[in-house]
Amino acid sequence: MAFEGLTERLQNAMKKLRGKGKISEADLRDTMREIRLALLEADVNFDVVKDFVKTVRERAVGAKVLEGLNPAQQIVKIVDEELTKTMGETEVPLNKAPKIPTIIMMVGLQGAGKTTTAGKLANHLKTDENARPLMIAADVYRPAAIDQLVTVGKQIDVPVFEMGTDTDPVEIVRQGLAKAEEDHNDYVFIDTAGRLQIDEQLMDELARIKELAHPNEIMLVVDAMTGQNAVATAQGFNDKLDVTGVILTKLDGDTRGGAALSIRAVTGKPIKFVGEGEKMSDLDVFHPDRMASRILGMGDMLSLIEKTQKEYDEKQAQELTEKMRENSFDFNDFLDQMEQIQKMGPMDQLMKMIPGMANNPALANAQMDPKDMDHIKAVIYSMTEQERTEPDVLNPSRRRRIAAGSGRPVQEVNRMIKQFNQMKKMMNQVSKGNFSGMQGMMNNAGMGNALGGKMGQMAMKSMSRRIKKNKKRRNNLKRRRK
Repeated sequence: MAFEGLTERLQNAMKKLRGKGKISEADLRDTMREIRLALLEADVNFDVVKDFVKTVRERAVGAKVLEGLNPAQQIVKIVDEELTKTMGETEVPLNKAPKIPTIIMMVGLQGAGKTTTAGKLANHLKTDENARPLMIAADVYRPAAIDQLVTVGKQIDVPVFEMGTDTDPVEIVRQGLAKAEEDHNDYVFIDTAGRLQIDEQLMDELARIKELAHPNEIMLVVDAMTGQNAVATAQGFNDKLDVTGVILTKLDGDTRGGAALSIRAVTGKPIKFVGEGEKMSDLDVFHPDRMASRILGMGDMLSLIEKTQKEYDEKQAQELTEKMRENSFDFNDFLDQMEQIQKMGPMDQLMKMIPGMANNPALANAQMDPKDMDHIKAVIYSMTEQERTEPDVLNPSRRRRIAAGSGRPVQEVNRMIKQFNQMKKMMNQVSKGNFSGMQGMMNNAGMGNALGGKMGQMAMKSMSRRIKKNKKRRNNLKRRRK
């Protein structure tokens, strides 16, 4: 996954500092060397690394961090702040037209994921803003590009304007914009052609489309797995077209993540969204502060809460809370929760959003195989309705029958039932406000104490209030649109 190597190297560098009561100039110099090597290995631009390390060192020395209390924590804080600043400090919203439609021109090299990303962004706006987007198929060169966009449009229920491959792309855009005006679409996505590399013919065509459409956003789609080439590509497109924002794709792949740390610093253009999966819902707003926290292994609880809110409605949450209080949580509820979690994304990614989990040894060695969830489902599906609602009736003979029906070993069935009972007990204690009991069980399970303590509770309350406020604002926006 993205940043995995960088996170590990940075954590190791910081760990050496935490073990010392006092930090010397030599300790700081060694730490800065480790940070520099970690960033370079993550494919971060050399000039960006040089400026970053210089700034962190100057701040640490200038603020007399070495002489203060908890110098290691203060250095982590400085690194976190500088990482955030390097990536842009705060999220940058879409540029919107004063009157509809807002025109978004998607550009990038062939294979970066422009077509899929256009669909993801259209789906994001349709879901979050109740928008009515239109997509224009202006890539007449790549085989099946138009068919792909039409398929994506059907998948997310968004119309696609196309005129085949024998029409000039500029004319397709002209007629597509007229169609959007006629149908009162509030967003228009222009899916343009790409090349394997930047060339004059491509840029001339994109410049003509830009001159005709006057887009509010020229969104550059960049493959994060291309490393330093992603920065060079961003520079090339920006020089020719003056792009307004960047979308990084394949950030969930086997990538070192250096592009995310370099693009803003090198081009001055903000990263506005990141793609971290293949589903149409796998597009997230880019938050530099949250990404910095994830890189340093400090988690990303706000993003986790937002993901949860997208999948859970208030009625479901209330019913689950009541079941937890009454200690009546059963295997049917467990099955529902598993399916909701699977919609949110891979389990290992979700776990790393919890503070303290990214550098937890038990998590690092855990095998987050999606098949494990399928095996658990098979076990539950092999139970009778009574066994699902009354787990206490599961005696040895019933467990052997369930094992045979699910095709899983009896030991695995026993282990799953034991884990279910532990989780049920923990949920009951949490519902009653007993966080110490939860913390103890998490420690026994090797999950650390990241969620325990007053600070965690206060942070959760603060973040929940912020999420509710944002949700209320979105609902008001939807009502005004209707």
